Amino acid sequence: MSNAKTPARNRHELIIETWEEMDCESVGAVELEQIQRVIAERFGAGASESPAAIARQLADEGAALRHPEVLDADSAWREKRLAENNELDFLSLEGALAAIRQLEAQRVNYSNRGNEPLLDRLYTFISEVQEELGFVVHSKTIGQGTRVEVNEVLEWLAIWRQTPELFNDWLELRLASPEFRERHQNFVTMQAMSPQKTADESD
Repeated sequence: MSNAKTPARNRHELIIETWEEMDCESVGAVELEQIQRVIAERFGAGASESPAAIARQLADEGAALRHPEVLDADSAWREKRLAENNELDFLSLEGALAAIRQLEAQRVNYSNRGNEPLLDRLYTFISEVQEELGFVVHSKTIGQGTRVEVNEVLEWLAIWRQTPELFNDWLELRLASPEFRERHQNFVTMQAMSPQKTADESD
């Protein structure tokens, strides 16, 4: 009878199998990165899971986690993924404003065509962005300025998802509010100097 090991059939099995082969006392950033590489090699780069998701599965199997490393690794992974994802930037107000406008154009297009699958995919993408931004906000690797902007972006995304038809009107009021102008003075200045605004006002 053959003693050959049965290959892992899915990501969860591969995660556990790789961890067992490591035979490590605890799991931190290095181990999680190695498991991510194995997943990418077996199932493709798009199949990679977050360090936190991998860590949770390992913890369920009794693994000891080096929690500070897990949190830092997860935050770094999510920040990198956000920066690379479709070249959309949600880590700054300028980038988020452009990204939301682009996504809203897609939403209107899909809605007018009655393309429910693409609409569902769009909303799933936004949910993933919101989840990842939530992790970024609590990351120790970002500055306070970025944290404030990301919190603002999270509010924008929440309003846009709930009432996309009213978002532009809401955003105009939000950008004009004293609270916003005081908190994000640099952004307000850049918007006032933007060529697009000047062109719009001259029409």
